[in-house]
Amino acid sequence: MDSIDALGLPGTGARPAPDGGTADELTALYRRHALGLVRLAVVMLGDRGAAEDVVQEAFLGLHLRWGSLADPSRVMAYLRTSVLNGCRTTLHRQRRRDNAAVRAMAADAPIPLDGADAWAPLGEEHREVLNAIKRLPDRQREAVVLRFYLDMSEEEIARAMQISRGTVKSATFRGMAALGRMLGEEGSQ
Repeated sequence: MDSIDALGLPGTGARPAPDGGTADELTALYRRHALGLVRLAVVMLGDRGAAEDVVQEAFLGLHLRWGSLADPSRVMAYLRTSVLNGCRTTLHRQRRRDNAAVRAMAADAPIPLDGADAWAPLGEEHREVLNAIKRLPDRQREAVVLRFYLDMSEEEIARAMQISRGTVKSATFRGMAALGRMLGEEGSQ
């Protein structure tokens, strides 16, 4: 994933950007932020391949709307929201295919660590935390990951998740409490 060309986007050099620039800005944005967005999606999905697909779809959507962005300064907010929505869609599709089997696998499957650039070297404790995060309900997982992984404010999380600040607070609190219970249980077994 070195450049936006990896997305297979035709004519990326010719499409004008909102401020009169070129798609070189989009390519630079991809180079700077794609890996971080993939990591976010891996935490949400637990699957590197699916995470990369979600991020590529987000950048494709941005590319298609690049010329009509109302506020170019909000590009990262657009991408994060797009990645979260893509993760939700992916999870929804997985659940529809085989709801019970997917939940059982997600609870038991370890976080994939394929490549030094993905999660270079994580200790056992970090893997336990990531596996516990995977078992949280969607809204709690999203709130916890955005708050503590991306260090976003409650207001930013509310916008990204398209929910109220109060719901963000509640989901974060419940997610952290559930993580505490899960990790406390795992540590005593």
